This record gives sequence, structure tokens and C-alpha cells, in this order.
Amino acid sequence: MSTPSFLEVEAKFSVDETTPTPDLTALKAVDHIASTTEHHLSAIYYDTRDLRLTRAKVTLRRRTGGKDDGWHLKLPATQGRLELSAELTDPATIPDELLSQIRAIVREQPLEPIAQVDNHRTESALASASEYGEEKVVAEFCDDRVTAWSLLPGGERTSWREWEVELAGDLAGTDDGSELIRQATTYLIAHGARVSSSPSKLVSALGHTQDEAPLPPHLAGETLDFDHPAHAVVEALKGNRDSLISWDPKVRRDEWDSVHQMRVATRELRSHLETFEGILVSDNLARISTELKELASILGTARDAEVVEERFQDLLESDVTGLVDETAASHIRGDMRAEYEAAHAKIVEALNSKRYLELLNDIDELIAHPPVETQQDAEQAEAATPPADVLYDHLAEAYKKLMKRHQRVVDFYNDPELSLHEREDYVHDMRKTAKKLRYAAEAVGEASKLKTTKLARSCKKLQSLLGDFQDAVTARERLHDFSEAARERGEDTFAYGMLYQVEMDNAAASLKGYDDVVSDIKFGFAKLKKKRR
Repeated sequence: MSTPSFLEVEAKFSVDETTPTPDLTALKAVDHIASTTEHHLSAIYYDTRDLRLTRAKVTLRRRTGGKDDGWHLKLPATQGRLELSAELTDPATIPDELLSQIRAIVREQPLEPIAQVDNHRTESALASASEYGEEKVVAEFCDDRVTAWSLLPGGERTSWREWEVELAGDLAGTDDGSELIRQATTYLIAHGARVSSSPSKLVSALGHTQDEAPLPPHLAGETLDFDHPAHAVVEALKGNRDSLISWDPKVRRDEWDSVHQMRVATRELRSHLETFEGILVSDNLARISTELKELASILGTARDAEVVEERFQDLLESDVTGLVDETAASHIRGDMRAEYEAAHAKIVEALNSKRYLELLNDIDELIAHPPVETQQDAEQAEAATPPADVLYDHLAEAYKKLMKRHQRVVDFYNDPELSLHEREDYVHDMRKTAKKLRYAAEAVGEASKLKTTKLARSCKKLQSLLGDFQDAVTARERLHDFSEAARERGEDTFAYGMLYQVEMDNAAASLKGYDDVVSDIKFGFAKLKKKRR
């Protein structure tokens, strides 16, 4: 059973108690007021003691009154916020379908009431009329008179008035919707409103008590000096950590490309741990790296199935021979979808495991308390080797590994004595190493004066090129599996063989720019090396 959700796009305004509501039909998109309703709303907001949800711009509330009483979870989205809802239950029983969406943030920390917000709302439905005379609600205007209590230590009662304009129907996320919000903002400010300085009623309710609450572990740790070599590594790890956690709920909802993006964050995090080994020194790093590898593998199974399914659909749509029989086409369309769904279920199982939550805790601990040398040792090391040189040395080592992999491709890819699988593995190793060099170059470039942008860009280009190669190889291997299964069922296997050859050609075509991109990487690193000297 899916959780009801919608994209919330709104604008909030502070307004004085005596300010009159202007004529909203003056807005270009508004023809008339379809209805006006009054509601008495009361919401209890929940969070951990260290406000993990609030700090992540996530809100969880249980609200009574109005047309949508129940549990509401609001998550950051590209435009506006994504709101998920669940039926009203006992205040002590938060619905599992909402808890799963915030598990990576709260983990095993208890959720408790942090604020109460009561609201007398006057809600007006703003409607337009089409050329056929049909009424369409385009937005809702809310005149809210709010009374709130922070339930945190030192909390107080506060009251205020605010206006909200929220897009309705399918306008959220569209250009027309953005234009309506812009016009409404200009119009309401001209009539006495002020753009709200608070992003939400919850933040307004908490007031100063939010600043006095304890910090979660990853924000409460030590701060390294900017010129410490480990500073760059820790900042890169923070970005990976935040990316991984932000993609977690999207993976659970099975949003498009979410599995791929979470896998990228996982691999990049692990790559930084390996590339900058020695800057961070701890026996726990190897264990974290192993756990990340396992998570990436689980994500990878689903990602490979997703990629192959897309390639199979493209193969069928682009086939001009008409020689793919319906039985084969049915398996090609449907079997990979079934594989992906099974693999996705295993991802969700892994994300719900205690093992995964412990991994997240270990990453936070690593960020909060980076395992670096003692201050005295660090100062002595800094005196001997400037931080930029330390970072460069690790980057140079990653480049050296890439060149070794490249030489193996040169030596063995066209060797007829090796199997096709062995030769293609050398190319796959090259891609993985290029990815590590790219991640290292980006991290070093962000944390030092080293100009690594061109090197990172060339590595990304090679990674993309070899990614296309590997996708063709993976799809080809699955076609072979399908062919073997079809043979056992007594079905015609011609179509699988024909498509297999198409993917052979696709793999070969993807390597045409290989030498040029490798040359760009060599040139980029040589230029970097020259500047270092």
C-alpha cells in the first residue's frame, strides 16, 4: 500500500493583526473565490531530543481539525516540499510508513513532542475559469492566527498572524505555478505583508529553544583547522554522508534514479576512505569500508537490473528487423522488471536492518571525531610537509594506479589468448580506478589551491564512456542468460542472439574515444604536476 503524497509549493508572509485581506481576484490567474472555510487546527510536532528532523528541514506532525487531519511528514524537494500523509492514530503510535522515511535520520532515537501549534485558519479557494466555463482551483489562500508552545526546556507561548499561498492541483512544480507565486508575493507585499523570515510554523514555535537544544553527533564533533590535510577529507565525507541520507527515503519510495544516486554516494564515500588512507588513521576505517562495499553491492544488483531493463526497452523499440518474436519480447520486457522489484525489496530490507543503522552511526562518529594524529604530531608533520603536498601525494598515488590499469588494458584487451570476460574485466577495473581518481581530484580541488577541475572533468568523461561499455556488457550477459532459459523451455532463441550482437557492437562503439580521453587525463595531471614543482 503506497503512502499518499503530494508536492507542496507555497509562500509564507508575516502580517499585522489589523491588516485587511486584499482582493485576491486582482491576481491574473484568479477569476473568483470558489469558497471560504474556517478551520480550527491543532498540531503536535515530533522530533528527537537533538532535533535531527528539524535540522534536516524535515517536519513530522499529528494534526486534528480541517479537511486533512492525520499524520503529516514533510520532506525537502527540488521545488517546494514533498508531503506524505497517514491516517490519524493514537498520539503514541507514529505510522510505520512515515517512520521508514526518516529512519536514516532518527535511527534508534525516540521521537517525542517538541511543540504544539494551534491555528484558527480562514481558507479561501482561488479559482480560474477556463474558456469552456469550467472552474479550476489554482491555489489556496490561508489567513492564519496562530498560537504555539515550544515544549523544549525554556519554551514559551507565542502568537502571530501569517498568510500562506499554496498552489493547488497540478500547478505545483510548473512554470505557471511559479509565476502565480511570484505575482501573489508582489501583490501581498504591496498590501502590507512581509515575506516570512521563518521557514515554518514549527521553527517560529521553537524560537530560541532550538538553538539551546543539543546537537546530533555529526554536528557536535571537533573542528579541524582549514589547513589540516584531514580537513579536506572530512568535508568530502560530510558531503557523501548527507547525500547518502538524503537519497535513503527516495530509494524506499522507489523514485527514478534514486538507487543509482545512493550507490554513487556510497561508492564515493568508500573511495575517499581508501584514497586518503593515512590522512585518517583508525582500525575502524577498514570495517566501515567493508560495510559500504556490501551496501553498494546490494544497491548495484538493483541498479544493474534497472539499467538492463531500460536498455532492453530501447533495443525492442529500435529494432527494425521485425525478427523478435512475441514470446522473446514478452520475456525481455517483463523478466528484468521482476528482477528489479525483487532486488529493490532486498534494498529496503537492508535499509531497515540494524547493521545499516550502525554503519550510519559509525560514519557520523568518524566525522565528529576524525581519527587524525595528535596535535603535536600533526604540527611536526605540517612543518615537514605542507598540507597541499600531502593531498597532492595521495592524488598522485591515485593517478599512478590509473595508469597501471590503463597499461593492462593496452597490453591485454586485444589478446586473443584471453577470454572475452577476462579482457573486459581489465576495462571495468579501469573505470573503477578512474572514478576514484575523479573523486580524489574533486575533494583536493575543493580543499586546496590545486587546480584539479580539468583532471576531474576528464576522469568523469572516461568514467561515463566506460560506464556505457559496462552497461552494454551487463545487458549482453543477461541476454545470454535469457537465451539459456528460453532454450530450456524449448523456445526460439534467435532474437536473443541477434540482440546480443547489437550489444557487442554497442560496447565496441563506446570505446572509440578511449585513447583521446586517457590522453586528456595524462595532460591534465602533467599540468598539475608541473605547477606543483
